[in-house]
Amino acid sequence: MAQLTIVANIIAKPDKVELVKTQLLKLIAVTRAEEGCINYDLHQDNQNPAHFVFYENWTSTEHLQAHLASSHIAEYIAATEGSVDQFTLNEMTQVA
Repeated sequence: MAQLTIVANIIAKPDKVELVKTQLLKLIAVTRAEEGCINYDLHQDNQNPAHFVFYENWTSTEHLQAHLASSHIAEYIAATEGSVDQFTLNEMTQVA
């Protein structure tokens, strides 16, 4: 299987932007150290600071599933409960 690309969009509530950003930043080092993680890059929209995007690449769906089931993701979810307006996760495959 080709590598798996993930585009995760997180839109924080306007009054929770810094809280969500702080919690997202905590995920980077620990996730980059995970088996199967090729890259895990966080972006913040220049026009809408409440909009964050993770651009990720994984060697397999199994590695992504292990990441999503990890304790640091559970900790992020608990810490940001009620602070995120919208979350979408797109699993993609490069075609060209």
